[in-house]
This record gives sequence, structure tokens and C-alpha cells, in this order.
Amino acid sequence: MIGDDFARWARAAAVISAIGMFGSIAGAEQPTPQSIALAKELVVLKGSTRLWDAVVPGIIEQAKGVFLQTNPMLNKELNEVAAQLRAEYAPRTSQIVDQIAQLYAESFTPQELKDALVFYKSPLGRKIVKEEPRILDDGLRRVQQWSNKLSEEVIGRMRAEMKKKGHDL
Repeated sequence: MIGDDFARWARAAAVISAIGMFGSIAGAEQPTPQSIALAKELVVLKGSTRLWDAVVPGIIEQAKGVFLQTNPMLNKELNEVAAQLRAEYAPRTSQIVDQIAQLYAESFTPQELKDALVFYKSPLGRKIVKEEPRILDDGLRRVQQWSNKLSEEVIGRMRAEMKKKGHDL
């Protein structure tokens, strides 16, 4: 569960950084309603909305955890309230979609958004949408494995260097 949430957050970060890396700024003026609508369609078409499914439940679980720390006896009641709040706040994820669509509309011209929509509706675009979550999840696992190995190497090296200086760590 935590790994899935981390993966969703990481994918969200990847989407936002991709906007920054590949987006040519369309200009300083505010995007038109047409641009925002195109951008929102693109966000939905790419399946990006799934990235934020865990945000509201995560915030609610975090808040529940704060209250559980001070009074663990309230677990049952807090679970009930958390379930109620998840249902109540679930529609608020559309605000995230609106914010991401705004970023796309600010980063791409209307024509670029139309071209992106054409691409993501193509067989290759649909395949990328389908495969990207798996690739990102596997990529994150590989990065974690690589960083764990590097961390062990760095710790070993640091111990060796400190031993040369007379410190046994």
C-alpha cells in the first residue's frame, strides 16, 4: 500500500517534471478557456488522473494518524469518520486535475495540445499510456535498488577512509 502510494506520487512528480522539460512556454498571458479544455482532455486521456487517486485518502489517513497518536482508543470511530470524509472529499481531486490542466495550458500552445491529443489517441500513444505506469513503477524499483547498493558502497568507503584516519566506525 505504501509502495503503491509512493509510486503514484512519483508518477505525479514525473508528469509535472515532464511538463517542465518538454513544455515550450506559450507566452506570459493567461491560457484561453479552449486551451484549458484541451489540456484537461489531454490530462484525462493520458490517464494522469489516476496519479492523484491516493492524494485525498492519504491526507485523511495522515490526519487520522495524528488523532490516533493522542488517543488510540478512538480507532473505530476515526475509521468511520475517515470513510465518511473519503467519500465527501473524493470529488475534490478534480481541483488537482484543473491545476495540472492549467500547467499544460500555460506550457503548450493550443496547437501543441491538439497535436498531443492526436498522438495520445493513436495506437502508439495509447500503448504509451498503457505501459507507462508499469515502466515508472519498475523504474522506481530499479532506482531504489541502485541507490541502496550505492549507499552500502558509500558507507563502506566512508568507513575505510575514516579507518585510515584512525577512527573505527
